[in-house]
Amino acid sequence: RGGYGPVAGSAALRAAAAGYWARRGLPTDPSGVVGGPGSKPLLFALLMAIGGDVVLPTPSWVSYAAQAPLAGVRPIRVATPPGEGGVPSPALLADAVVRARAAGRTVRAVVVTLPDNPTGTLASERTVRRLCAAARDLDLVIVSDEIYRDLVHDRDRAVPSPARFAPERTVVTTALSKSLAAGGWRLGVARLPDGPFGAALRSAVLGIASEVWSSAPAPVQHAAAFAFAEPPELVEHVDRSRRLHAAVTRAVAARFAAAGARVPAPQGAFYVYPDLGPLRDALRSGHGVRTSADLSGLLLERYGVGVLPGSSFGEPDEALRLRVAPSLLYGETDEQRLAALASPDPASLPWIAAGLDRLSEVLADLRESARAGQAALA
Repeated sequence: RGGYGPVAGSAALRAAAAGYWARRGLPTDPSGVVGGPGSKPLLFALLMAIGGDVVLPTPSWVSYAAQAPLAGVRPIRVATPPGEGGVPSPALLADAVVRARAAGRTVRAVVVTLPDNPTGTLASERTVRRLCAAARDLDLVIVSDEIYRDLVHDRDRAVPSPARFAPERTVVTTALSKSLAAGGWRLGVARLPDGPFGAALRSAVLGIASEVWSSAPAPVQHAAAFAFAEPPELVEHVDRSRRLHAAVTRAVAARFAAAGARVPAPQGAFYVYPDLGPLRDALRSGHGVRTSADLSGLLLERYGVGVLPGSSFGEPDEALRLRVAPSLLYGETDEQRLAALASPDPASLPWIAAGLDRLSEVLADLRESARAGQAALA
């Protein structure tokens, strides 16, 4: 089976992905599914096919803004509502698009992430409904990146996909890399709208895909069809992953909060997004920290703690926010990681507890040394 397959993906893959979405309240015809070698190429092809500038939430995953100029478009950054990452504020969205169009720019799309990277939060249904209404008024295509949707920590909380409220203009993407931790198995899928617009967009995306990747690797498509069919053993694995991510991100958030940071409660995925703004004066006086890049550099060089600065996600340089990904705490060996997946209380496992205690020590030393330096300068 080494021949070229269909550009859109195998029939088995598209049928399995359609079933995956149908089980989540989004009835899907396999003909409206397009597969590719990861969701990133699909997002890039969508930006090219849709054309025009794109509205992005701030903060948002780094590749959105990086892909925009590669696709020949410019990003328009719009802040998210407090505590609701991944979705631009609907009121600010409308104002930004009107202003951009008045300045002669063509704006055609908005990208949302549900749940969000980097904040680990999930926008409310009310916010998503308002976003959809604004997109309809402004004639924007919504690209909803739902790669983390199976990792919402509260299993009873539904993901408010824009495809439920504006199905005629919403594209949904997902992949294997997050819920199944299979980032190296490059396979993503996109669910395009029904109707003439969806058909035209599909044709444009397939034209780009045909010239860029031809088709996703056949063996990986075969594995992905199995995965999207959700056999019981994989459903159980994802459930354990969700529990593990929830427990450890909550514990990490608590350590940052105890150190004086403002921390949105983690609601999905495996990220924590603390704001060390309350320690700004001490960090500036004691360590010369003025930006999130300064802060992340200090944590790495002085303590060996690797985090990403909020500026990488579109935040202002002076905002002292960081994206923390605690998954390295899960263990250094397969044995430890499997034990963490199986544990009803993973944060109490010795190696995870030791990592959390180390984090508290780092934050305490950072705060105290900053205050000591501040006092010395007084």
